[in-house]
Amino acid sequence: MQLGIDRLLADSSLRRPLAGRRVALLAHPASVTRDLTHSLDALAASGDIELSAAFGPQHGLRGDKQDNMVESPDFEDPVHGIPVFSLYGTVRRPTAEMLDTFDTMLIDLQDVGCRIYTFLTTLRYVLEEAARKGKSVWVLDRPNPAGRPLEGLRLRPGWESFVGAGPLPMRHGLTLGELARWLVRTLRLDVDCQVVAMEGWAPSEPPGYGWPLGERSWVNPSPNAASLSMARCYAGTVMIEGTTLSEGRGTTRPLELLGAPGLDPAALLREMHALAPQWLRGCRLRPCWFEPTFQKHTSKLCAGIQIHVDDPAYDHQAFRPWRLVALALKALRRLRPDYGLWRDFPYEYEKDRLPFDLINGGQLLRSWIDDPRAAPEDLDALAAPDESSWREERRAAMLYPE
Repeated sequence: MQLGIDRLLADSSLRRPLAGRRVALLAHPASVTRDLTHSLDALAASGDIELSAAFGPQHGLRGDKQDNMVESPDFEDPVHGIPVFSLYGTVRRPTAEMLDTFDTMLIDLQDVGCRIYTFLTTLRYVLEEAARKGKSVWVLDRPNPAGRPLEGLRLRPGWESFVGAGPLPMRHGLTLGELARWLVRTLRLDVDCQVVAMEGWAPSEPPGYGWPLGERSWVNPSPNAASLSMARCYAGTVMIEGTTLSEGRGTTRPLELLGAPGLDPAALLREMHALAPQWLRGCRLRPCWFEPTFQKHTSKLCAGIQIHVDDPAYDHQAFRPWRLVALALKALRRLRPDYGLWRDFPYEYEKDRLPFDLINGGQLLRSWIDDPRAAPEDLDALAAPDESSWREERRAAMLYPE
């Protein structure tokens, strides 16, 4: 298969509209060609593209920042001699001065298929500001490694944030190029937005189901996006960031784990099986123990569960990470009603709303977890209309077979 960047570099006719235009690139560490050359270097070597600036999203152009809310500075690229602007520093939207450095921005970002992954919000902000200034935006498309399945409640009105670009479900099933098309249509943006589509992406085919296993190397798009397994689990495990449990940051399997000191994994798994065995399909769950080296519970032994999605038990259509993690939290609440589960701290520049609610785009999921009378079928009843409406709405944005 060919990604957007590979097609652009291989086909001079695709690059022809860029002749005489100042071109900027928005990229991160996973913005690489098939041979693992960074897209900035590959475009500079093309000979017919005038690179005038580069931009980095959260974690930086080269992936220099480990954690959330750790900002990257602007700097001058020492090799190419162009300014590199941070969209996760003093600003998160490109300023007028930044926009004045280019005519067309190329966006080459590897996404992981989840609403709260901040590259989606950065895409929205760039499109909005480009519309105001008459700039062109080209998205060089890449796979959604989580594939086409969708799941979760849609973000509620008024809950937009840097981890909530719009009314999508947690797992949306679109590529970044398709999301750009959806944003332009939904926000009614008057902007020249083009997508250099992939060729040969087959999101329903094993073994990758969205990620071209055996064809492309995995490069972390953010420091804790360490594997395809993480991308498959992320729409569920990212919710743990809003709790007092560890999501595995500070271990070698971040965002594939959940746990904390003093938990009883066997009891937790029994309760999950008793409540909703249908939500545990498509993966293997293993009791585990781990000691984070940073972030929550540093240097403390945590007991918990690892979600395994990399062996023959993995069922791409049956696996539902959002429901699975919601079930784990519900089971813990039933086993230990007084457990201090909800973490309250500034999360992605929001100080007045609980991080768990911010991540979930509303209070509905936390209310379901905390309500001792609420059953799994009640959460299904809440989510099903959102999932059904999104399945229909996203069709107009799709560029590849479902």
